[in-house]
Amino acid sequence: MGVCKEVNNLELSHDDISLVFKNIDIPTCPAIVSLAMSEAQRDEPDIRKLVAAIEQDVGMAALTIKLANSPMFRTSQPVSGVSVALARLGIRNVVCVVVAAALRNCMSGVDAKWLESFWNHASLVATAAGLIARKQYGIPPDAAYTFALFHDSAIPLLRKRFDNYCDVIKLAMDRRQSLIDAENEYFPCTHPIVGTLLARNWGLPKNIGQSILFHHESDVYQLPETTLAGSSVALIAVTHVAERLIAGLDENANFEVSDAHFQEALHHLSITIDELEEIRELLEHESSRV
Repeated sequence: MGVCKEVNNLELSHDDISLVFKNIDIPTCPAIVSLAMSEAQRDEPDIRKLVAAIEQDVGMAALTIKLANSPMFRTSQPVSGVSVALARLGIRNVVCVVVAAALRNCMSGVDAKWLESFWNHASLVATAAGLIARKQYGIPPDAAYTFALFHDSAIPLLRKRFDNYCDVIKLAMDRRQSLIDAENEYFPCTHPIVGTLLARNWGLPKNIGQSILFHHESDVYQLPETTLAGSSVALIAVTHVAERLIAGLDENANFEVSDAHFQEALHHLSITIDELEEIRELLEHESSRV
């Protein structure tokens, strides 16, 4: 079985793309995602149209309210309705909610208990990334949240396609082998490459797709700007820190960020120990609510 080559530029090769579409069913972009992105680009978005669309999906409505009440946005007054939640979140963060819910809805066909655990973990990492980004000048929290949620989104697609995917993950853990090395050894493509195509098909910003493509590269913090934009490296750094924090709170976290990547991410973001502890305390409370 062929393997995807290592990433060495910003663009996927024709062979990369062909391998993915030959082996993986990439979900099409849902109409609600297109609507949210279209409204977000307007000078005066039609919030009523978005409220009506979100309220038609119980899961999406619940996620909207949950995010509005999360540490990223929480104030002294909790919200209980979609319209008030949207007013608190703002249009860019509404897109995050819509993408998150739509992504979860389209990942059917795998074990329900496993999928629930996977998305609970992804949601915690995304919340952590958003919190960290709020403390970092120049890193949009909505972009950090979306990237953190999306960066491993191809894993359920690989599990759905390959019956032995979970067995390979367990074997890799037992061997202390990286997930990417295991995917390259056993499958025709890796989750960063599949995830990059998924993000592209859903119309996500280019820097999010680039961040997905490179987030497991060992030298990601040494790459020149001409290879990977600083905005993409920042998203990766925020998510590396978020994943490491969540790994200490979530017993279902299988692959922790390496010590090297964690230290490089902290250095890149100039995060202090006190700031880490503050974020960790917020996340401990949030994880107890999941």
